[in-house]
Amino acid sequence: MAARKWFSSFFPSVKAQEEEDIVDPQTVLREKCAQHGHTSQLWDKYQACNERVGARSQTAETCVEELFDYLHELDHCVSKTLFSKLK
Repeated sequence: MAARKWFSSFFPSVKAQEEEDIVDPQTVLREKCAQHGHTSQLWDKYQACNERVGARSQTAETCVEELFDYLHELDHCVSKTLFSKLK
C-alpha cells in the first residue's frame, strides 16, 4: 500500500465525470429536416416507389434515384446548421 501512495504522488489519478447521454447533433437535425416540406415530399415519393416496386413480382425498376434525391436534400438541410453545433 505504501508503494501505491508513493507512486500516485508522482502520477495523480484522474477519474471521469459522469457524462450525460451524448446525443449526436446530426441525428437530431436529420429528424427535424425530415419533417420539412420538400424533404418530406421526397420521402413520400421514395415510399411510393418502394410500394410500386414491391407490388410487382418481376421488375427492373429500382428506387435508387428517389433514395439519392431524398438523402441529398436531407444532407443539404442538415449541413446548414450542423457545423455550428459541433465542438
